Amino acid sequence: MTKPTVFIVDDDEQVRNALSLLMESVGLNTESYASAQEYLDQFDVDKPGCLILDVRMPGISGLDLQARLAAERIHPAIIIITGHGDVPMAVRAVTAGAVDFIEKPFNNQSMLDTVHKAIERDAIQRGESLRIQDIEARYNELTPREKEVLQFVIEGKRNKIIAADMNISQSTVEAHRSRVMEKMAAETLSDLMRMALTLKLIK
Repeated sequence: MTKPTVFIVDDDEQVRNALSLLMESVGLNTESYASAQEYLDQFDVDKPGCLILDVRMPGISGLDLQARLAAERIHPAIIIITGHGDVPMAVRAVTAGAVDFIEKPFNNQSMLDTVHKAIERDAIQRGESLRIQDIEARYNELTPREKEVLQFVIEGKRNKIIAADMNISQSTVEAHRSRVMEKMAAETLSDLMRMALTLKLIK
């Protein structure tokens, strides 16, 4: 696993330096950027960690950057830092998914606690993303007929009914169903149903 990085995006150099020193004092990797665009220019969806993001910056604002990252498959967990008067904006950012907002000047221990919480959330989200990608890859290995049988199975239809609906023999349905279970690595029907929910096949 790649070691998580604390990405610091703030147009105030003193704030960037203070945060970098604080993170590095507890062994965390850091990368600092003076603008949202600088961060976007190097953004790598596969780099884990958290993003400490100032709300008000020239050019792309912190909220705009958060909105752009929301369109990605996954992105580092976001912590909003804010100056006096930006609290309503920061609350909006948290409502949109940020881990927390911290007012400047920040308390060092409070900041470190929030960063560790954000890194933990990022790890959980990345684990879930990998799980979903794995299920999607298995589903894509199914033939069109197997996908059709899967859809009937998750609708609760019995093999006899599926055979009649598809105009094939019951033994052929059973063979398709067995291959679906094998390819999806589902040990039970409950496993298969959970995967179908993840794939949004159950309406």
